[in-house]
Amino acid sequence: MARKKKIDMEIVNHNAAGIDVGSKSHFAAVGQSLDDVKEFGVYAEDLVELCEWLLSYGITTVAIESTGDYWQNLYVELQKHDIEVVLCNGKFTKNAKGKKTDVKDSRWIQKLHSLGLLSGSFLPDETTEILRTYCRQRANWIDMASSASHKMAKYLKFLNFRLDVVVNDICGLTGMKIIADICNGNLDPYSLAEHRHYNCRKPKEEIAKALHGNNRQDYLFGLKQEFDSYNYFQKKIKACDKEIEKLIKKEIRKNPDKQKLETTEKPYKRINKNAVDIKNFNQIAFQYFGGVDLMAIEGVSHATVMSIMSEVGIDGFKKFKSAKEFCSWLRLAPNNKISGGKMLSNRIPKGSGRLKIALRHSANGIGNLKDTHMSNFFNRIAYRKGRQAAVSATARKLATVIWTMVTKNVPYNPPTEYLFLDQKRKMGMAKRIKKQMAKFDIKPDEIGIGNSLTPNYNF
Repeated sequence: MARKKKIDMEIVNHNAAGIDVGSKSHFAAVGQSLDDVKEFGVYAEDLVELCEWLLSYGITTVAIESTGDYWQNLYVELQKHDIEVVLCNGKFTKNAKGKKTDVKDSRWIQKLHSLGLLSGSFLPDETTEILRTYCRQRANWIDMASSASHKMAKYLKFLNFRLDVVVNDICGLTGMKIIADICNGNLDPYSLAEHRHYNCRKPKEEIAKALHGNNRQDYLFGLKQEFDSYNYFQKKIKACDKEIEKLIKKEIRKNPDKQKLETTEKPYKRINKNAVDIKNFNQIAFQYFGGVDLMAIEGVSHATVMSIMSEVGIDGFKKFKSAKEFCSWLRLAPNNKISGGKMLSNRIPKGSGRLKIALRHSANGIGNLKDTHMSNFFNRIAYRKGRQAAVSATARKLATVIWTMVTKNVPYNPPTEYLFLDQKRKMGMAKRIKKQMAKFDIKPDEIGIGNSLTPNYNF
């Protein structure tokens, strides 16, 4: 009879444990026997007891699954006890053989971690984590405010107040004043039309014509409730803005050299109404990244830079060894599957984090620009593969550029320089004049212009 062969695998982490995280209890395993597994509660004293039990076995590293939000308190407590924590994705630990139990899961995690088969997820530093909490809470309030504005528009239509026809945004200056006056009981269309802002394209007469409603009390009650909710959400957004600004400036003050840094103004960067309300954000972002001007990249807006600051942070970029690794983490790089020397699939993996979405928004905006390095790249991809593929490719290029700028502290220096509108007109006029002079063989001296005064343009 043939003898069964055993394959011994080298143990990489000798003092390793595995914890199966749950909502009401955690199962910790320090070995593969049943006596090496113990159940602990989720209260604060239970977490301390779990850490002390691990230390009694000489455990120095622990692997846990990122199950919901239940792992966070346990992660903090393990860090306090100087235990290295590997936070791994659940899809890498779900292939245990046989019936699934909490005891078996904890032993399986411990075995994989001992053999060095688990890789840790990205976790930001403490400052970035705090900033991330503020920004994500702010994003929740923005979603609620958006929902309230949609409901206001619905009630206005029910009342036959067609404010959406005469103004571009019902939550703009004109729209909010009119809605506030309606909620205060003023239903006279001509009086409401007096709130027209001078920038509004429609005249007062047309606005008044759109505000002849049916004045149903139930719809007026619903409109007032949604208007109050919208104003409440706006107050919460401003409170988040203050906390975000306070934290960022506190970090800048820690390094006096950063406070001395100054960058150029960028008046061509439009500020979205949902962007964080921080005065001179361009200058503050430049100081926060230690002299790296991310706003110099075309298509990168205030919201994009804020997403980079809150989702990755300065120290977070250093955790990625290369730009390819950073793009892979963002799920912007193709997931090549090769078998038998044949490419089976090269699709981009599913899943969109907040930073990936922000970069894709920036890439989509780049597609609307003209005569820039990024927009030329976008148009080449879009011509061959379509706009959707161009957005993904440009987002990946943006991620590569940002990683290189932050980690290597280099400025953005594209082959094609971005020009303002007046600079483009000036260059175009000079080009036309030069072409006409060449056509009629006119030399600068013949029209009283010396060679020293001839502008030096590269065409």
